[in-house]
Amino acid sequence: MSRIGRMPIAIPKGVDVKVAENNVVTVKGQKGTLTKEFHKDMIIKIENNEINVLRPSEQKMHKSLHGLTRTLISNMVEGVTNGYEKGLEINGVGYRAAKQGKKLVLTLGYSHPVEMEEPAGITVEVPAQNKIIVKGIDKQAVGEFAAKIRGKREPEPYKGKGIKYETEVIRRKEGKTGGKGKK
Repeated sequence: MSRIGRMPIAIPKGVDVKVAENNVVTVKGQKGTLTKEFHKDMIIKIENNEINVLRPSEQKMHKSLHGLTRTLISNMVEGVTNGYEKGLEINGVGYRAAKQGKKLVLTLGYSHPVEMEEPAGITVEVPAQNKIIVKGIDKQAVGEFAAKIRGKREPEPYKGKGIKYETEVIRRKEGKTGGKGKK
């Protein structure tokens, strides 16, 4: 048995979980609603305010889907109760972020400002010129949009300039030394 897959998911108060045919799971909470279709072979049961995910056999595919399905459902429940957020920091002279309506405008040393539209279900906050916070109820969408923002100017190892996650540590490299050149 998968150690993660066999753990039941507790349903908090104020959260409504429904499993329709074809394993379509809908989770409603105070922050919003998430719907996702899971593999048809997995068995998803709701009993005593808990969600249990079971697998039909010991095949390798079913074993790998077991923990994955349980974790995705758990993330959906967590998302509609607390939500997810990812923090980004901008380092570099003249690098900054600003919010214009639903657009995130980044000045990253290019000849033009980089404008990014907020996807549906995601909010972007800019508390300071060098900080960006991406919030939403869908963990995958939050992480994907944060990665797109980071991809506009990834941190470089020599001066540490660029956009990095708050928790990310950039391994710094030493520049060239002034040794003798070729003769």
